[in-house]
Amino acid sequence: MTFSSYEKVTGVIRDIRSGGSCCSLLISVDTDGEIVNFVVSGDTIVVDNIRLRRGMKVAVFYDTSLPAPAIFPPQYQAELVTALRAGQDVTLKFFDDTLTAEDGSLKLNISPVTNIRTLNGQRFMCTPEGQDLLVYYSSATKSIPPQTAPQRIIVMCPVQ
Repeated sequence: MTFSSYEKVTGVIRDIRSGGSCCSLLISVDTDGEIVNFVVSGDTIVVDNIRLRRGMKVAVFYDTSLPAPAIFPPQYQAELVTALRAGQDVTLKFFDDTLTAEDGSLKLNISPVTNIRTLNGQRFMCTPEGQDLLVYYSSATKSIPPQTAPQRIIVMCPVQ
């Protein structure tokens, strides 16, 4: 699965209501004054299987290649939702053999304390180069590309 068409929206959950079925929710995310709605279905990946709550800071990834209704506020199908701590950011990109994002937006400097896991929480036993990675970090240099020492990496292992 490729994540190159995924776009991220970061904000705070302001409302949670039924998504039209027993297995889906509609969450409203406030992105600095603008609301974006997301359908969270049974197929949506919720990292660490956390329970979504009002007031929670989240990053929601949606697939820009999928059709979306032309309504206001915008509404998308959430593909992946993850909670964020204060001052934390996250990116979902393919990282090459130098651990640079394919779009040049970030370079990773992995330390021995970087927590590297698979999506189901298992320890990743290989090096993360050449993989799609969900990277959590709090700061990056102002160099080109920006560099960071990530706190946590989730390797998005391909489905066999």
